[in-house]
Amino acid sequence: MSVAVHAAHLSVRRGEVEVLRDVSLDIEARTTAIIGDNGSGKSTFARVVAGLVPRTAGELRVWGLDPGRDAAALRPRLALVLSNPDAQIIMPTVAEDVALSIRSERLPRAERDLRVKAALERFGLESLADRPAHDLSGGQKQLLALCGAFVRRPDLVVADEPTAFLDARNARTVADHLLADTGHTLVVVTHDLALARRCDRAVLFADGRVAASGIAADVVDAYERALAC
Repeated sequence: MSVAVHAAHLSVRRGEVEVLRDVSLDIEARTTAIIGDNGSGKSTFARVVAGLVPRTAGELRVWGLDPGRDAAALRPRLALVLSNPDAQIIMPTVAEDVALSIRSERLPRAERDLRVKAALERFGLESLADRPAHDLSGGQKQLLALCGAFVRRPDLVVADEPTAFLDARNARTVADHLLADTGHTLVVVTHDLALARRCDRAVLFADGRVAASGIAADVVDAYERALAC
């Protein structure tokens, strides 16, 4: 499998604080969990990969592209899912919000409508197509955020705490959709260790550095043992 994300000596500084320090990492598994304590740098890493935060030093490539310099070329291939879906829902209705995600593709209307319909059906939102988007439940909103991401058919999905505000049932549903093999690579930042265990690989961040990387179950087990000490 090709390398989706390549980082070499990556650093990010905010003021006097170095949030990421000398991070060197290759992500090539289909699903990778990024875990660690609050303030460990894991969300900053995800946002640097997604092109939302500039790096201070080092090298970063996503599918061989620089998220800063090659943002326009990378944007169609990458989708970001945040913990708070309200930050991603823009349009008045569910169907309109999903359609907005593919507006830049300038598809014929019939093809666009078919894409939207198929995406709504996949995420179980077809009966809510005309519902005001902000009237949905928290779980439904997160599914709408996923729908808007996946309707674009991205090569890489970066999800930052996508189950943080969900109950167990909705968290499981969201995880199932993220992990389903639709041809995308997934990088998911999470405190949900059950979700992390379901990934192929895991990376543990601590104090802005990569503390461990390997098979997801092994990395999560070691992290849990350290938490118990």
